[in-house]
Amino acid sequence: MNKQIDLLAKKLIDARLMMATAESCTGGGIAQALTDISGSSQWFDSGLVTYSNEAKQRLLGVPNELIVEWGAVSEPVAKSMAEGAANQEGVDLAVAVTGIAGPTGGNKDKPVGTVWIAWKMPNKQSEARCFTFDGDRSAVRQATINAAITGLLERL
Repeated sequence: MNKQIDLLAKKLIDARLMMATAESCTGGGIAQALTDISGSSQWFDSGLVTYSNEAKQRLLGVPNELIVEWGAVSEPVAKSMAEGAANQEGVDLAVAVTGIAGPTGGNKDKPVGTVWIAWKMPNKQSEARCFTFDGDRSAVRQATINAAITGLLERL
């Protein structure tokens, strides 16, 4: 993963882009992974941990109606989180994650391991993808971190 983050850093520095994260189920793990790299302040602006629905609304501007209609773990909420992070923090791009890391919280429609990741890239509509990761809470969180960073690289 460090090689991927090094490549991400190079691409962001070369393009003079700044980014932010909005995280729920990873609890700041993406921001931690990105800032483990020396010099990350050249391209990483901020990380928001919006674990509760209220925090998603207050810090990212996620409309309550989206959460009520779709649930916190959904494509519209993930996209709204990414857009909110980019807008609120005044950065070029953002990645957002919302999911069910377990071991509790899942149901038939959204089992444990269900994660939505959204990317807001410069001058593009936000896009999101649903993942279903296997394993315990730690494994789901790590897989989410890896997929979020890989997705950033694929979109740059």
